[in-house]
Amino acid sequence: MVGETAATGKSVGLGLGCDPVVGSLACSKKREYRVTNRLQEGKRPLYAVIFNFIDSRYFNVFATVGGNRVTVYQCLEGGVIAVLQSYVDEDDESFYTVSWACNVDGTPFVVAGGINGVTRVIDVGSEKIHKSFVGHGDSVNEIRTQTLKPSLVISASKDESVRLWNVHTGICILIFVGAGGHRNEVLSVDFHPSDIYRIASCGMDNTVKIWSMKEFWTYVEKSFTWTDLPSKFPTKYVQFPVYNASVHLNYVDCNRWLGDFILSKSVDNEIILWEPKVKEQTPGEGVVDILQKYPVPECDIWFIKFSCDFHFNLAAVGNREGKIFVWELQSSPPVLVARLSHPQSKSPIRQTATSFDGSTILSCCEDGTIWRWDDVTNSPD
Repeated sequence: MVGETAATGKSVGLGLGCDPVVGSLACSKKREYRVTNRLQEGKRPLYAVIFNFIDSRYFNVFATVGGNRVTVYQCLEGGVIAVLQSYVDEDDESFYTVSWACNVDGTPFVVAGGINGVTRVIDVGSEKIHKSFVGHGDSVNEIRTQTLKPSLVISASKDESVRLWNVHTGICILIFVGAGGHRNEVLSVDFHPSDIYRIASCGMDNTVKIWSMKEFWTYVEKSFTWTDLPSKFPTKYVQFPVYNASVHLNYVDCNRWLGDFILSKSVDNEIILWEPKVKEQTPGEGVVDILQKYPVPECDIWFIKFSCDFHFNLAAVGNREGKIFVWELQSSPPVLVARLSHPQSKSPIRQTATSFDGSTILSCCEDGTIWRWDDVTNSPD
């Protein structure tokens, strides 16, 4: 499956005259991380791990998913990882993604989805299902939360669509699919950090698309006060993105906003930082300005996701050999600040989670293990 390419639709102009700056794999060793814990959660692969950046009371709490299980942990001093709770799905589920969200009253939720296409919203206070979202026609590959309105989550699916949901009311507000949409599995999606109307999505059609919710925002607001059945809500279809880019030549399995720039990762052993220049007069068209490239060796299988600390100073990405590359994002040229490897970490790392300040990096692996690395750069020993 890996290595196939698909039709990319309308592509956009590349480059504005400057060659991108490529980071060197010579490690600067600016930071030193040490393994402080290794947990064997089970035998099934772990596909996702994420810290809670939604609620400052729980910055050291993280969630993982693998098989039919969602587990919530806390990182404590001295490398300790405490299990807080575990949710086991009644169905024969294989979860691929998890995100933190919260209700309008601040109740923390974990939101998970996977092979069945159903998204579970779990109230971590009561450890019960708050809502189940049914609508996707195939597996859910990624769920992300709108940090400016953390009752809104977005899901990317194998069914070639992206859906916007309200976790408070259980409503599917918008579906991003249609004539200008993705032509293969959508693998990743992200909300813009400050422009509440914008999202970016990417997938197996090798494209990254930017969508706007601006003209549909009244429906988003309506979703919070809707009292009728969720199925009766006037869900709207968004058929055309405002921007469509073929930055990569292969599957794009992770994209994140960095301000107005985009970080995207393909199965071509690199993360690319680029600027989308949208032509407002001609929606869907624009120019790509590729700024920097962050190499990641042996990262040529799909479904490997990178993570960043809260302030986007660092990006940590694993590879299929169990190694982690930690890049300083906001330096030019890019600086590889740490390369993390351990003799017993040989399994593909499906996702990393970087803590709020970048002092802890977690990885979840194909062999069911969770690894914890702590920054010991300034430690006396």
